[in-house]
Amino acid sequence: MNILTGGLGRTETADALRALALDGVEITVSNDLEAARRLTTGGADYYLGTCHTGAGASLGVLVGLLGQGTCHTFGRSVPTETEVGALLADGKRVFGFSLDRIDAVAPAIGRAIAAARA
Repeated sequence: MNILTGGLGRTETADALRALALDGVEITVSNDLEAARRLTTGGADYYLGTCHTGAGASLGVLVGLLGQGTCHTFGRSVPTETEVGALLADGKRVFGFSLDRIDAVAPAIGRAIAAARA
């Protein structure tokens, strides 16, 4: 499984996910255009994007190319793993959130993805 990270905090998001040491999960720093291509061709499974507010630039290109049904933005809120799990079950694979929430949001998403595949 491959999780791509992008946006302004792409490296920090990747670091937060790698710190979880999720078995069988590869974390790749990317950008939104490359992520859209890889998500549509099966070269990646999930994308986590960041911007200052988590509401616009974190997912703008991906929403336009993949559709709203695949994408969800948390903005500046911090979801629980249960909330992320429900979104995963609903088919969401692309998540956006704000830079100042990376330390809380990225691990919640990472753990929910790992739990969903178990």
